[in-house]
Amino acid sequence: MKTSLSLTAAQMEQLKAHLFPGDGQEAVAIALCGRVAGNGTHRLLIHKIVPVPYEYCSLRTPDRVSWSTDILIPLLCEAAKRDMGIVKIHGHPENFPHHSDIDDEADRQLFPSIYGWMEDDCPHASAIMLPSGRIVGRTVSPSGEFEPLFAVKVVGDDLSFWYAADSSEQVPEFARRTAQAFGEATFAQLRRLKIAVVGCSGTGSWVIEQLGRYGVGALVLVDPDRVEEKNLNRIAGATMRDTQCLALKVDVARRNIERMGLGTEVITFPESLFNPKVVKAIADCDVVFGCMDSIDGRWLLNRLATFYVLPYFDVGVKLVADGKGGIEQICGGVQYLQPGRSSLWGRGMFSLEQVRAAGMKRTNPLQYEQQKKLNYIVGLPDDNRPAVISVNMNCASLAVLELLARLHPYRDEPNSEYASYTISFSQARICSDREQESCPSLVKNVGRGNVMPLLDNPELSEVEVGV
Repeated sequence: MKTSLSLTAAQMEQLKAHLFPGDGQEAVAIALCGRVAGNGTHRLLIHKIVPVPYEYCSLRTPDRVSWSTDILIPLLCEAAKRDMGIVKIHGHPENFPHHSDIDDEADRQLFPSIYGWMEDDCPHASAIMLPSGRIVGRTVSPSGEFEPLFAVKVVGDDLSFWYAADSSEQVPEFARRTAQAFGEATFAQLRRLKIAVVGCSGTGSWVIEQLGRYGVGALVLVDPDRVEEKNLNRIAGATMRDTQCLALKVDVARRNIERMGLGTEVITFPESLFNPKVVKAIADCDVVFGCMDSIDGRWLLNRLATFYVLPYFDVGVKLVADGKGGIEQICGGVQYLQPGRSSLWGRGMFSLEQVRAAGMKRTNPLQYEQQKKLNYIVGLPDDNRPAVISVNMNCASLAVLELLARLHPYRDEPNSEYASYTISFSQARICSDREQESCPSLVKNVGRGNVMPLLDNPELSEVEVGV
């Protein structure tokens, strides 16, 4: 099983401040982690960090730290109650990026006790942090066997993915221009990424097209709809024959990617995002793109990215016209959302009342229309607004470039200066905004991972029916 560790950049800075206080002595911290198990993978997601106070340490030297494990007891109780994992993290000098013999001995003494508190054999881990912030880790089995963490993933203004093993793949000819522009290391990162794209029509179609041609490792595609003739002006690879045979949009996208022959694995879900199976599949990814109009779906993705410590790129387009060629406005935007920071709601993209109305419209359209007539709910945007390929392609390109900028910061200013892009085609203007205040509704959920019900959403309850 490949086990990885995910955390936010803010959590990484919290760890650095404690583990490297400037006195040259080792220090230690404990992380309580949510979990998500995928197909042959297990992700540990840092939810809470508990620094071991320096006064709890009976010994602190440049190469050793001894501490009272009494501080672990309440954390172990919480971990057992909430099905969470424990990660022990201590500091090492930059020139010693691996566990020492002393670490081996200490972990073999500590971790059998940790497993003794739990009612399952899900992995726990031991990690070291270097002054640069890089983290190297390993799982420790109940019997004291070590297995390197497959990857450590840090989500912040920049995206950092550190792997236990270097990529041995040579840059293929189709990717040589990509490597020339963004570096071989960026292509190697893309080759290892598993990216979810929710919504495979307007902007989603062109996000998928670009990611496939960049050679990403795997794509998880989510969309329950079938191709209609009205979609043919904006879906890559769609044909009139697809409309006649009622082809699924995810199948058209998969066919397009597979025809490229560039090695990208494609996993499709022709289902609603509001499905526990789909939520878990997205949770097992490294990055998520939201390319849909529905307000409740965008809010769910924002929550999902928070619970599972994922970078979330939200893509939107708005074209206001009179239906006869008179254009009032053409605009679009890309929102980059980090776990624990601002949300789509906090940025004013929609209200929570609109989220409730959208959920009602999706699950009970009759009740929605009744309450709308009675002015009990706020009406939602028209589903049949005009959409054209050139606008969608522009916004999709902005979104993919934003991912590349996070993997390979190439802008004149640091990524912290950019949280969103808004582009107005009717005014020939492009604007960017900085990060805003953290969302109080979401910040408490960072790294909680799998809970019951998923995302604290009763609609995602998983009910087992006995035979």
